[in-house]
Amino acid sequence: MYIFTSYLFFMETDDYFCAMRRKNRQRTFEHVEVVDAGAKGKAVGKAPDGRVIFLSNAVPGDVVDVLTTKKRKAYFEGKATKFHTLSDKRTEPKCEHFGVCGGCKWQHMGYEHQLYFKQKEVENNLLRIGDLELPAIIPILGSQKQYFYRNKMEFSFSSSRWLTEEEIKSEEEIPDRNALGFHIPGMWDKILDIEQCHLQQDPSNAIRKEIKKFAVKNGLSFYNPRQQEGLLRTLMLRTASTGEIMVLLQFFEDTKDQRELLLGHIQQSFPEITSLLYVVNQKSNDTIYDQEVICFSGRDHIFEEMEGLQFKINAKSFYQTNSSQAYELYKITRDFAGLTGDELVYDLYTGTGTIAQFVAKGAKKVIGVESVPEAISDAKANAKHNNISNVDFYVGDMKNVFNKDFIAQHGSPDVVITDPPRDGMHKLVVEQLLQAAPDKIVYVSCNSATQARDLALMKEDYKVTKVQPVDMFPQTFHVENVVLLERRV
Repeated sequence: MYIFTSYLFFMETDDYFCAMRRKNRQRTFEHVEVVDAGAKGKAVGKAPDGRVIFLSNAVPGDVVDVLTTKKRKAYFEGKATKFHTLSDKRTEPKCEHFGVCGGCKWQHMGYEHQLYFKQKEVENNLLRIGDLELPAIIPILGSQKQYFYRNKMEFSFSSSRWLTEEEIKSEEEIPDRNALGFHIPGMWDKILDIEQCHLQQDPSNAIRKEIKKFAVKNGLSFYNPRQQEGLLRTLMLRTASTGEIMVLLQFFEDTKDQRELLLGHIQQSFPEITSLLYVVNQKSNDTIYDQEVICFSGRDHIFEEMEGLQFKINAKSFYQTNSSQAYELYKITRDFAGLTGDELVYDLYTGTGTIAQFVAKGAKKVIGVESVPEAISDAKANAKHNNISNVDFYVGDMKNVFNKDFIAQHGSPDVVITDPPRDGMHKLVVEQLLQAAPDKIVYVSCNSATQARDLALMKEDYKVTKVQPVDMFPQTFHVENVVLLERRV
C-alpha cells in the first residue's frame, strides 16, 4: 500500500524554509481516526480538544498519528506520519507519481467512495450554505472512464527539475536536470518530470516522451523561469473523440533552426497529428491568450463532435476537458430544461456556445452571452458550421450586458441556463435573473459552494426541484452539479 512517509518532502516551500522556526508550534496527535473527506479533497480527523484536523495524505477510515503543520483558531492542518489502521476505502494508486504530482489527489481512494464523498459535499453545501429545501438528490453520475479521460493536457519544460527524495538523500551529483511535466504544488519554478500520465489517452504519453528525448539528444535548451532563458517552455496536447490531435509547443527563445528541427521531427514521427502549432512567447508568464499562434503543419484547429454537431476547437478555445462526460452533462441540462420547441432560452456564460447549440433544436430561439470575445467568435463560427439558425451570441461582461434593456430588446426568457465560473454569478446577475422571472432556471456549476450561495438569493422566488451531481474528474475532489429551479406560483 502506498503511504506517504516523508513530512518535509511534501511540505510547501514556505513551510519547508520555516520548519525550524515553527518547530515549537507543531503538535503531534496519536491514533486519530479519519472520519470524513472535506473541502479541496482534504481528509478530516478530530483533535482531542474537538478541533478539526485537515490531512492531505489520508483516507476516511484510516487511524493515524498526525504532525500538525498549521494551527488556526478552529482547526489544524497536518500530515499523517504513522498509519495504525489502513482504511478499507483505500486502493493502490495507479500512477507512480502519486503523492508528488498534485493532479490526482484521490487516486488512493476507491472510485465508489470518491463518488460518495462528492455527492455528500454537494448535498452539504446546498443545505448548509444555501439553507435550501431539497428534493431527493439524484445519485451522482460517475464517469465510465476513470483514467485517460482528459482531452487537454498542459506540460512545462524545466532545466531544473524537482529531485526525488531518494536523489536528495543520495547527495550524488545529478547531471540530468531537464524535465517535461507538471509544477510541484506550491512551487512555481519546480517541475516534476513525468514518466507516464494516466489522464490523457495515447498517443499523449508517446508524443511527450519523444519530444523530451529528441530535445535532450539534440541539445535543445529547457526553460529556466528564474533566469528567463531557454528554448522550450510549454507543451499543450489536445485529443478529440473524433480521433484528431492538436500539439502546441511554446518557445521562449526565437531560434528558428532549432524550432523547425523539433517541429519537423514531431511531424515526421507522428503523422496522425491533425494540428501542429507553435508560439514564441517571451513574456514573464506563459499564457498564450495574447500571443500569436502559428500553424506549422495541418489545420489550426481540430473538431469535437456531439450528436452530429461539430465544434471547432483552436489553441485558445475552451471546451469541457472530459468529452464523454460533457455529453452526459449536456444531456442532463437539456432534460432539466424540458424544452417543447416554443421557448426563448438564455444561455448565460455560454463560452463557445456548446450548450446553446446542443439545446437549440428543442427551443424556439437561444441567446448566448459570454465575456470572452474569442469564445463568442468560436460560438458564431460553430453555429454557422452546424447550420443552426436559431441561436444568437453576444459578448460582454455579464453583469453589464444582462440587464433590463437587453431583455427588452431580445425578449423575456422562458428558460435560463447558466454555467458560471467557479466564483459563481455576480449578485447583479442574480438580481436581473429574478427580475426577468423565467419559468425555469437550470444552474450548472463546477463549485457547489458558490452555487448554493446564489441559490439562497433566489429561494424566495424559486424552488429547487431537481439536483444531479456529475463526476467530470475522477481521481480528484472536483464535482459538477446541475440544479433545476422552478418559479414559485
